[in-house]
Amino acid sequence: MAVLANGQTSNPVASDSTSYEAQRVQVNKLLEDRSRKFGEYDVSLAKKTGVFGIFKTKGDMQKSIDILRQIVITDNNIFLETKKLLDYKDFEREKFQRMAADYDNQVTQYMKTVSKLQEENEKLTTQVAELENQDHSDSVYIYVGIFFILILSAIIFMLYKKLHAQKVTQL
Repeated sequence: MAVLANGQTSNPVASDSTSYEAQRVQVNKLLEDRSRKFGEYDVSLAKKTGVFGIFKTKGDMQKSIDILRQIVITDNNIFLETKKLLDYKDFEREKFQRMAADYDNQVTQYMKTVSKLQEENEKLTTQVAELENQDHSDSVYIYVGIFFILILSAIIFMLYKKLHAQKVTQL
């Protein structure tokens, strides 16, 4: 933060487009003021109020020196205001670079997240396929088991009927 000739401080953090435009207007105003003062200086150089208008008086020279002093002060203010203008530009450039880096980082993180989700989706798809195959093979075992139990039940039932028929005939 720089302290200006008028006691104000320049803060490059307060950088938005209106501040930047106001700063440009200020610099242009100072440049116009400088041009006007140079015109006054040229007039003061040509001004000769001495004897018969031929010579310059001490007062004429002092006025020229005072105008030059004002021009130097204006130049210093122009440099300070231009520095603020450049600070605004630098701040905006850095802000946009940070934003671009942040967005790039976000995009990278999103891409990583998408990759992880795709891998997880592939794993889950594989697990579903394995479970379906396992469920199918389990179903086959159940059907074979039920079929075996039914056959066994039919054999036991037929043996029971034979034995029961033999007991009834023996009696």
